[in-house]
Amino acid sequence: QVQLVESGGGLVQPGGPLSLSCAASGSIFRSMSMAWYRQAPGRQRELVATITVGRSTTYADSVKGRFTISRENGKNTLYLQMNSLKPEDTAVYYCNVDSTYNWPWGQGTQVTVSS
Repeated sequence: QVQLVESGGGLVQPGGPLSLSCAASGSIFRSMSMAWYRQAPGRQRELVATITVGRSTTYADSVKGRFTISRENGKNTLYLQMNSLKPEDTAVYYCNVDSTYNWPWGQGTQVTVSS
């Protein structure tokens, strides 16, 4: 069973950058479209960005132009570079496959944007 471990979250001021990583335990990662999701307090989990095996990407309108998703298949690792962060980006961020049938969720990593 694939395990996902997210890291890199923290407290950042509005306008600042933050970089997240997600390590997957299995090489099946390399053959899957992957995604970043986030869940803010009191809200449903939402899709933030996706990346295919061929590295085509999509973004939620709310993060387009500010976030960049990437992957390093040799390390079974997914990344999310977040720039120009806003308070409304505050959430727990998770990675998983870009599919209705998700792998077991990791613990996520908390991102808090506040002055």
